[in-house]
Amino acid sequence: MAESSRPSLSVVVPLYNEEGSLPDLLEQLLAALHPMGRSFEIVLVDDGSRDGTPALLQDLAAGTPELVAVLLRRNYGQTAAMAAGFDASRGEILVTLDGDLQNDPADIPLLLDQLESQQLDLVSGWRHQRQDNTISRLLPSLLANRLIARVTGVKLHDYGCSLKAYRREVVADMNLYGELHRFLPALAFIEGARIGEVRVSHHPRRYGKSKYGIDRTFRVLMDLLTVWFMKRFLTRPMHVFGFAGLVSLITGLMLALWLVGEKLLLGMDIGNRPLLLMAVLAILSGVQLFGFGLLAELQMRTYHESQGRPIYRVRNTVRGRERAAATATAT
Repeated sequence: MAESSRPSLSVVVPLYNEEGSLPDLLEQLLAALHPMGRSFEIVLVDDGSRDGTPALLQDLAAGTPELVAVLLRRNYGQTAAMAAGFDASRGEILVTLDGDLQNDPADIPLLLDQLESQQLDLVSGWRHQRQDNTISRLLPSLLANRLIARVTGVKLHDYGCSLKAYRREVVADMNLYGELHRFLPALAFIEGARIGEVRVSHHPRRYGKSKYGIDRTFRVLMDLLTVWFMKRFLTRPMHVFGFAGLVSLITGLMLALWLVGEKLLLGMDIGNRPLLLMAVLAILSGVQLFGFGLLAELQMRTYHESQGRPIYRVRNTVRGRERAAATATAT
């Protein structure tokens, strides 16, 4: 597709059983985007809804030129739906939000203004006055946000807010899975992105019910460990596996030497000593961890080389000769 036909903005919204909110959502999006005076598209992704969302979405797409409807074969989860929306979108800037109308489409210009005026790569919304249940949603979210910020090093107040704005290059080569959509700021930070935050509105749910349960907390924690590992050891897994293996191997050898000394010098019986079993386990664990580190290094090299994925990102390159020529021309 020609570059000139690409929209300036793509709004990506994952949907799951949002038949009640869908008409209002589209109306509010159009009302917020049209006055901005820039080309846009609205990418609505149905994540295998079991109500009338898919049929309604197709009807709305037939009468709305700006609407792109993506219908997934089954329910894959919010992260997969968001990834499908990113792949189907064409805009230079991408905005994401939930389809339940708790995020306010009228806040989209705030995010774009922050993104462009501050020359950021990602702007995250902060629901500073959340309209959710205190015990079941607000308190767990507060604890999770503090934990995620501490582990990832990206100081945001509200990781769970789906209302975010991205430059396309930030998400172009990110492979999302699990619950990683909420960790997009951390993944972008790993790639060297400049990240900001802006306060946005939050409304009570008017349609349907929340799809989030307590089981989601455990999935988020597992993905948090994945992000932490990627941040620390993405290109050097041997540093974690090799170090742990080396510590275990040295500990096992020291215990083994101690037992050999007791056997040879003191004549003690070591055959039924728990310390002997501990030494053997430590040595075997050390060898295995060291082997895991070598295999992880080989896999990481294969991953980067097969996909042509660089281990660094260049924001800009300024050549002195070119700048001097430009200055002379201007003068």
